[in-house]
Amino acid sequence: MRFTIGMLRQVWAGFLVLLALTAVLGVLYPAAVWGVGRLGSYSTEGSPVRDTQGCVVGSAWIGVDPQVPEGEPDPYFHARVTGSVADEDPFAPGDPATALPTNQGPSSEILASFVEARRAAIAEREGVRPDQVPVDALTGSGSGVDPHISPAYADLQVRRVAEVNGLSESRVRELVADHTDGRQLGFLGEERVNVLKLNVALGLTAPECSTVGG
Repeated sequence: MRFTIGMLRQVWAGFLVLLALTAVLGVLYPAAVWGVGRLGSYSTEGSPVRDTQGCVVGSAWIGVDPQVPEGEPDPYFHARVTGSVADEDPFAPGDPATALPTNQGPSSEILASFVEARRAAIAEREGVRPDQVPVDALTGSGSGVDPHISPAYADLQVRRVAEVNGLSESRVRELVADHTDGRQLGFLGEERVNVLKLNVALGLTAPECSTVGG
């Protein structure tokens, strides 16, 4: 088979197209996606939250309830119920790695008993009447890893947090306001407080230093 000049031109054109597509789709596009993924609060690096030493304490998008040893003062704000433990123990710390909500529906007697147990415990912890405890303090989110609480639940905890940390209530309220996100696009959802970021502002540190995410 003899190669003609026209055939050679076609081969050369195809080779140039291959080089161009390799550069665009194999180098430029992946680099652009990687770069965009590292920008802003939706970073693919996990949106790590760091303490004052630069150590990673968690992710801005995963709720973790700080655990205080029994008998010691409780200096931090508490998050919602996290993980799948909602089906087993109303007070067990959630495991964010499970990322599972409760399987109990609105008519579940188990869920109702858990809600009432939490209501009584939170009311005692914060020194308020049970009917003053907001609903998000008693239930988990649909994902089971909601990092936010309502401003009402944050406000309920201000007095205790201020007293244990030796701060004025006005100062703690300022911190709450600083870590309160408004409605998305100005009209979607409700205002919400990021518990992890708020607790870091109060002095929460990582038990082990990790600088994951750069």
